Amino acid sequence: MTSDDLPAPESGLVLTHFLTVSDVARSRAFYADVFGGRVVLAENPCIVKIANSWIIMNPGGGPTPDKPDTVLRPPESTEVVSAFLNVRVADIAAFYAEARGKGAEFLTEPLDRKAEIRCYLRDPDGYLIEIGQATGMLEGIFADPPAGT
Repeated sequence: MTSDDLPAPESGLVLTHFLTVSDVARSRAFYADVFGGRVVLAENPCIVKIANSWIIMNPGGGPTPDKPDTVLRPPESTEVVSAFLNVRVADIAAFYAEARGKGAEFLTEPLDRKAEIRCYLRDPDGYLIEIGQATGMLEGIFADPPAGT
């Protein structure tokens, strides 16, 4: 392992995403396989390097001295989402076909939203992941605002 394998910048910062998961091995395999990630650490915490970022995973747990009133646990419902992983790809059709071939289950096929083509899938714990390819936004064409705004 080299220093480039870990999310430890020599200056400035890097942005990682932490997921509380119910089964580290299952989630590790999902992110390594579907996204072509490289497992940097298998456990405690699990770190998978994907492209220019890292997904960090650990099982849930109770409060710790640095987060005294906080409990971590995987999502209890997939119906209400307050945050999700956003992945940008160069070729959404190719990613979609390859990911489906690896067993990823998408909510819909990629849909053209004017500014981009996008679709969503869920990881083994139900976390929502948006997959998108910029299209119209590259030419100043943006999506319609959400209904009711």
